[in-house]
Amino acid sequence: MDEIENETVREETAAAAPEVAEHDRLQALEADLAEAKAAVLYAQAETQNVRRRLEKDAQDARAYAATGFARDMLSVADNLERALQAIPADLREDERFKGLVTGLEATGRELLAVFERNGISKVKALGEKLDPNRHQAMMEMPTADAEPGTIVQEMQSGYVIRDRLLRPALVGVAKAE
Repeated sequence: MDEIENETVREETAAAAPEVAEHDRLQALEADLAEAKAAVLYAQAETQNVRRRLEKDAQDARAYAATGFARDMLSVADNLERALQAIPADLREDERFKGLVTGLEATGRELLAVFERNGISKVKALGEKLDPNRHQAMMEMPTADAEPGTIVQEMQSGYVIRDRLLRPALVGVAKAE
């Protein structure tokens, strides 16, 4: 009887073996498929990240392309401003120089308008608290008129292009007497 039972078990095992082998193969294929799907999703995510990074880089390049040129033009604006400040009041009123002064002032206004159209603006300094991200302290000045750390003198204007600093404002800061 034992021999008959063993034979029956062998026949059932042999009959089930193709099913077990097929089941194992199916599980292996499903695991491979899941791995391939994960790899595709990862590749798609990486591609999307690269695309976003490139779009941001291109957008920044467009927004800040004029940075070098703008820095060069700041010295022109500074010199024009110094020239206008150097003109004495009596020469401003002299009829012979009025046209020249008016032309220089108009040129200064036009230069500032061009800066504004290109996202370049002056950094506010006088009366502000010192911000090391926008101002560069050149000296401290004892004064009772302003709270310590407040900007009381601007030696050179600072500028930003959109949200980036082109040049810090060179300033004098109040300190306690």
